[in-house]
Amino acid sequence: MILSFHPIITAEKNIICAGRDPGKAELDAIKQADVVILPQGCRQTLYKMAISHCPYVFPDYHAKFKFPGKIGQAGLFMQFGLPCPRTEIFTSLDDFFIETRHPHQALNFDYPFVFKFDWGGEGDNVLRIDSLSEFDQILEKAASCERTGQYGFLIQEFIQTDSRSLRVAVIGQKRISYWRTQSDPDQFGTAITKGAEIDLDSDPDMQRIGIEMVDRLCEPTGINLAGIDLIFPEKPDAVEPLFLEINYFFGRTGIGGSDRFYELLEEEVRIWLKSIGL
Repeated sequence: MILSFHPIITAEKNIICAGRDPGKAELDAIKQADVVILPQGCRQTLYKMAISHCPYVFPDYHAKFKFPGKIGQAGLFMQFGLPCPRTEIFTSLDDFFIETRHPHQALNFDYPFVFKFDWGGEGDNVLRIDSLSEFDQILEKAASCERTGQYGFLIQEFIQTDSRSLRVAVIGQKRISYWRTQSDPDQFGTAITKGAEIDLDSDPDMQRIGIEMVDRLCEPTGINLAGIDLIFPEKPDAVEPLFLEINYFFGRTGIGGSDRFYELLEEEVRIWLKSIGL
């Protein structure tokens, strides 16, 4: 029996578990299922329940929950030897001050550098820090966040690019790549929500290299549904792109909108089911 928790993918049994943890009804259904299909907004409790009681689960969210947040993703890139900007991780402001011993010292990073809070996706809570005063302001914001229970940030080397990043959408075995280009010199970041434009066609050889790098990530981690962002440094000795971020719930404009995304997702689920003999 195929059990779907996804609101779009219809199966032999369908359950909506959005916005809540699973209970006995969900557990009983999972135990009876041969296959479980999960939504993109899947909670860790539902994922753990599914993989504990069913042999086949899609998508594979092992990496998402083992390496949570931006801090976790930086650790994932390092663990698997994948190139990313030079990064220092701090679990709290106390951790930061113990390491630096001075509130105005960002370890050995020169200005500008990139400050990322542990939470948020699609460019949210990612800032370029150009001066000491800006750094003071963001540390004050970090203190305010900690008072509400939100901890953790990282500092990364600022990498000069041509104001664009490469998004590779991973949907099952399918890969769709496109550039997100920022034309506003006053705007940091290449998220579509920050005014970046989509470029599907430029530099196909570089896009191919980016896809190959993403495959290097997906093969050992099992990631099969995510939007993965990379940058190509503007350095003459740069030989490969750098990983920036993994978005498990990602924008769909660059792949043709939500309708097209769901078409691709349903197709890839069918291919996956055939690969396991169903």
